[in-house]
Amino acid sequence: MGWGETFALSSALTWALAVILLRRSGETLPAFELNLFKNCFGIVLFIPTILLVNGIGLPYYTAAELWLVFFSGVLGIALADTWYLKALNVMGASRTGIVSSLFSPFVILLSAIFLDERMVPWQWLGFVLVMAGVLLVTWRAHRSEVDVEDVKRGVMFATGAVFMMAVGVVMVKEILETRSFLWTVELRLVGGAVGMFLFVLARHRWKSVRDNFKLQQPWGMIMLASFLGSYFALILWLAGYKLIDASVASVLNETNVVFIVLLAWLMLGEHINRRRLVGMGLTIAGVTIMVLV
Repeated sequence: MGWGETFALSSALTWALAVILLRRSGETLPAFELNLFKNCFGIVLFIPTILLVNGIGLPYYTAAELWLVFFSGVLGIALADTWYLKALNVMGASRTGIVSSLFSPFVILLSAIFLDERMVPWQWLGFVLVMAGVLLVTWRAHRSEVDVEDVKRGVMFATGAVFMMAVGVVMVKEILETRSFLWTVELRLVGGAVGMFLFVLARHRWKSVRDNFKLQQPWGMIMLASFLGSYFALILWLAGYKLIDASVASVLNETNVVFIVLLAWLMLGEHINRRRLVGMGLTIAGVTIMVLV
C-alpha cells in the first residue's frame, strides 16, 4: 500500500471522529454557523502551515484555475458541508455516514465523464453493493428511533451534500496535481468561507449568525472538531486524491462508514440494528471489491 492509499484511509478515520464531534456540536450550534466557524478556523490554521512548508512566495495560478478552485470551495465546502451537517442533526451520524457512501459512486461517475477514468465490470458490482447498503440502512426506518420524514429530509441533505463534494473534488483534481497543494486547499476554504459570508449578507442573516455565536457553546469540542474536519482530515483527503486516481481514493475514503457507525454507537449511543449491520456489510463488500480489482 502506497502513500496515496495510506492518506486516503487515514482521512477516513480522522473524518469519522470529526463527524461524531460535529454531531455533538450541532446540538447547540446550527449547521450553517458550525460550518462557517469550521471553515474560518481551517483558513487560520493553514496560514502558518503554508508559510512553514512553502515560504512567503505566492504560487502561480491562471485566472481560470483560480475561479475553478474558488467555485469548488463554494460547492464542496460552503454548500455541501452545510447540508451534511444538517443531515447529521436530522437523522444522526450512523445514517448520514452510510448515505455518504454515495460519494464514491458519484466521484467514479464524474471521473469517467470529465477525467477519462474508467471502471471495469467488477467495480460496477461494487457500485451496486454500495448503493444497496445505503438503501437498506435508510429505507423504512423505525419511527420510534427517528421520524420517517426526518430520515427522508436527512437523506436528501446527505445525498445532495456528497454529490456537491464529488463535483468539487473532481473539478480541482488536475489542479491539485499541477499546482501548490497547500495553497489549493487554502483557496478552496477561502472560496467556501467567502461564499457563506456573501449568503449571510444577501439574506440579511448577520444578526442571527452573530447571536448564535454569542450563546454558550462547547467551544473546546467545536475547535477540536474543526481542526480534525477542516484541517487534518482535509489535508489527508486531498493528499490521497493528489497521489492516486480519484476513483480509487474515493472508494478508500468509504471506510469512514465503518468508523462512523462504530463511533456513533460507542460515543453517541446510536443504536445498531441488524438491518444497519447488513447495510454496512454490503457497503464494505462493495468498497472491498472496488479496491481489489
